[in-house]
Order: sequence, then structure tokens, then C-alpha cells
Amino acid sequence: MTRETLTGMLTALCTAPGISGNETAAAETACACLSKYCEDAQIVRGNVTGSVECGDENAPWVLLDAHIDQVGLIVTSVTEDGFVTVGNIGGLDRRLFPDQHVKIFGTKTIDGILCCMPPHLTDGSEKVQKITDVRIDTGYPAEELKTLVHPGDSVVFCGVTGALPGGKFTSPALDDRCGVASVLHALDLTAQEKLPCNVLVLFSTQEEVGERGAVIGCYAADPDIALAVDVSFAGNGDRSETGVMGKGPMIGFSPSLDRSVSKGLKAAAETQKIPWQYEVMAGTTGTNADQFSICREGVRACTVSIPLDYMHTPVEVIDLADVEATGELIAAYLRGCTEC
Repeated sequence: MTRETLTGMLTALCTAPGISGNETAAAETACACLSKYCEDAQIVRGNVTGSVECGDENAPWVLLDAHIDQVGLIVTSVTEDGFVTVGNIGGLDRRLFPDQHVKIFGTKTIDGILCCMPPHLTDGSEKVQKITDVRIDTGYPAEELKTLVHPGDSVVFCGVTGALPGGKFTSPALDDRCGVASVLHALDLTAQEKLPCNVLVLFSTQEEVGERGAVIGCYAADPDIALAVDVSFAGNGDRSETGVMGKGPMIGFSPSLDRSVSKGLKAAAETQKIPWQYEVMAGTTGTNADQFSICREGVRACTVSIPLDYMHTPVEVIDLADVEATGELIAAYLRGCTEC
């Protein structure tokens, strides 16, 4: 897959709205991409699934997962003076709320702006708004607005999606559409090969509200090994809990993960000279891997993370080279995966 093809696919994935619990458009886009590699690609209870079988009934089944939902807001009411109140879906940085452009998916899709007091009328001592104090201005009068917007409607942020200089890419939905793109890149790299393992693909829903799609998806798939491909914190490398953008995927090491899978990913990266980084976690991971490791009798799970800046904001940023390297790492691991 060329960089141009990858960029186009990532753009399509990121511009399809898919807030947790309302991922239909994102799922349909991801399913269309997956159908190029999996004849049985389909949407099952919101999750996108597919498989590539190697023909050996004794070969291990490896699940490749990335979640398709994104963080956002949910409408809680329309006030008598014509504003929309909201609750948060997933962890959001409310410091960035003022003056943000959003889209509300009501009876029709309408634009709105998160309200903000002009700096000229403040003394600079204001605290970050509580979510219950956040208001959206749509420009519609209250009576008409109440026919367009109702409690439970989804709201997404309208940050720019597109390439940046230096091989970077920005979008509000990179967590975790870039993970979806890396899994698709791995499938593209191995499309003409006979792998020693069977591959199951899961683009799961509702990760941001408790990894709910992963629970049912993994239970139905019943794999031997599962890789949760997600994002993690990028940084300048000064802190042990962050990665460095452009230095490759982060391989998870944690007491809640299978150490042999972690070491297998590390060996694959080093053998193929794929750049990679450690991601050391002292407990659980906060990803779908936590659900995989306790599914049924237990699945050997690990994380592969793409470094990302400005997580859970409308301006998330990744390095496209890390998406490519993540796909290469997954492909290299699959080529050597011969044991359950």
C-alpha cells in the first residue's frame, strides 16, 4: 500500500462519523475497506468482522482488533432559550471546548458552536466549565430547534482531517481509525501470502465507554491470540509512559498481557528491522486487550500502540510512518505465528 493510498484510506475512515454507540457510518466505511481482504467482511451487532483462513485446522487463530468509535458528546436537552446541553461520551479535554465547531446528528445534521464568553468580558480567572454548564449555540430559535434536536442525539467535533508537513496527519478521530488503517495495511502486505495462522479481524464498537464491542466480538471469535491495536501517548521521550512520534509502534509489556506475545512482537520487529518502542504498564492497559485477556477461558493478548499527540481533542496528530510500521510489525508477527 503506497503512502498516497494509505492517506486516502485514513481520510475516508476519519471523516466517517462514529461516536460510541452510533458508529454506523464509520463501520460501513471500515467494512468496505475490509471487504478487499476478507470475503466474509460484515457488520455484526455493530462490530465489523472478517477472516482470512490459512487452511490448516491446527493453526492458531489470531485476532487483530482496532476500535472504530470516537469520543464526543450526547445531547441531554434543548433549553427554553434555544441552547443545547450535553454530556460527554468518553474522556474529553474540556479546556479546549470554547468556540469549537461541532455537528449535531438530529433529525437532520446541523452545525453548532460551543459557547464561550469573549476574553474582553472576563478577568482571566474562570475555571474550566463543568460538562453540565456547556452549551451549544446552533442559531436556531428554541421552538424550531426542538423539532431538529432531541435528547440522545450524537455530537461530534469538526476538527480538520488531512495531511500535515513532515508526514504527519491530523483528525479528531485518529483514536482509533489510525489503528484500523494499520490493520488494513498489514492485510494488504500479506494479501498474496499463505500465512501459518488464521487471521480474524475485529473493528470494535464502544471502546471509549468500557470496551463493550470487544467483549462480544472476542467471545464470538474465540481466538487463541489477540492484538489490540490502539493509540498511546506521544511525547518528547523524557517520561517512561510516553512514546516518541516517528519512532515506530509501541509494544505493550504489562502483567495483564501475555509476555510471550510481547516478546514475539519484539522479536519480529528486531528480525525485520522495524522500528519499535516499549510501552510498559504496571497494571491493566485501558484498551480492548483487558477484555481479551479474560474472555472465555482467557486469550493471550497484547497491545500494539501508535504514538499520538493531543489525545481526545479535535486536533489529534500521528506520524504516518508509525501507521506503516505498525502494519509491517503485525504482518511480520503473523508470518511467524505458528503456535497457539
